[in-house]
Amino acid sequence: MLGEFSSSIVTLREVCRFPNEPVRVSGALQWDVLRLWQEMKRGLGLIAGGPLDSIGLDTWGCDFALIGEDGKLLENPYHYRDTRTDGVMQRVFQRVGRDRIYARTGCQFLSINTLYQLYAACQATPALVDAASALLMMPDLLNYWLTGHLGSEYSIASTSQLVDPRTRSWATDLMSDLDLPERLFLPIVEPGSPLGELKREASELHAGTPVFAPASHDTGSAFAAVTPEGGALLSSGTWSLLGAEIAAPVISAKALESNFTNEGGVCGTTRILKNISGMWLLQSCMDAWASAGHRFSHDELLTAARDDSHAFESLFDPDHSLFFNPDDMPGAIGDFCRQTGQRVPADAAACTRAILESLAFKYRVVLDSLEDVTGERYTHVRIVGGGSQNRLLNQFTADVTGRPVIAGPVEATALGNIGMQMLATGAVSSIDDVRRVIDRSFPAERFEPKETDRWDAHRPRFLEYVESRASVRS
Repeated sequence: MLGEFSSSIVTLREVCRFPNEPVRVSGALQWDVLRLWQEMKRGLGLIAGGPLDSIGLDTWGCDFALIGEDGKLLENPYHYRDTRTDGVMQRVFQRVGRDRIYARTGCQFLSINTLYQLYAACQATPALVDAASALLMMPDLLNYWLTGHLGSEYSIASTSQLVDPRTRSWATDLMSDLDLPERLFLPIVEPGSPLGELKREASELHAGTPVFAPASHDTGSAFAAVTPEGGALLSSGTWSLLGAEIAAPVISAKALESNFTNEGGVCGTTRILKNISGMWLLQSCMDAWASAGHRFSHDELLTAARDDSHAFESLFDPDHSLFFNPDDMPGAIGDFCRQTGQRVPADAAACTRAILESLAFKYRVVLDSLEDVTGERYTHVRIVGGGSQNRLLNQFTADVTGRPVIAGPVEATALGNIGMQMLATGAVSSIDDVRRVIDRSFPAERFEPKETDRWDAHRPRFLEYVESRASVRS
């Protein structure tokens, strides 16, 4: 994405887009990171028309690469949905209790976290870990290739469950307790920090361009793009991340019980939020249907899902382990419905409706918990990212929460990234200025609650399915 700031307006232009698909090698699910690197270089080569003022990069969280003493990649980074972390969280808890881990990191317990991935690697491939000289989170790896800078940016480090959010530094005592190699973890820099100049190897055309660390975690960049203004923020994509920007981390018994995470925000802030399985559910269904010869577009499915004859037929907890990485997502949803005595979705339209309703109900559950943990009342829900284009889910979210939904911008992550570059280069003077520019440049759409009573009537049933997770076979 190429951003241009002129006349108090920021514009975006898509330079190129390419798929980011994992590969399975010898049974392991890994990222094809060298192909991503080649595509990035190709994209830089497509930007003509004069020099760039700056470059910033962000990616998803939790996954990491190991670098050898020669500075080269030791193996393709593992995908967070790989099975090597199965059961690892419980083994970690036997050594260090949940309470202590949360007290040190304030991080949501997810099997995908770097802590459990690294622990699994130390158990399964100790020689490989011993051969490493550095651990780099995904954007840190790509920034290393762009500039030669070896280090970690705070927002992405905070997804690891190995960072103390109070000091914004590595929790080395926790690493020591788990026999994780502290030596692999590099100095942390804050969002907005300069990393160096673009190497000629990365781009002949733009060599020498300053590279900055925005919020290198994509959700951190999305949060950076919008003004909080008393609302909860939902970054909607493969994952849905629902939370709020706060001045300091909240590490409490309530936060632990509700399993909220305190992730690094820009300009010294914290993002308290919870990960919810998002549009991954629908995309996985679409992949399964396509494999069976039935190809649907998103628009087709969302139009079909408006049919009220399927309303509240089938509800499920989007975060149940059944739905983490099944071979057949529609089949997994059907299994859950059978085991809970509900109607099994009969077709793609019914399945899509079940996904959207279940996500909306889960948003309400997490919003209620967020207010309980923070002691704040959120007046509206701001939805950003690709999922903000889903007008049906936006309306469902307004209805189930009883609060207005403000949708957009779609490219919040790119805008937050570019906004932090604007701040770092002095084009604007504060994060508030960044957000005002983005709000002015990309007007949002508003959805008012319409059928709250109807949704309230079905909410107790949904809560039964959430609360009965342990009783469902997985």
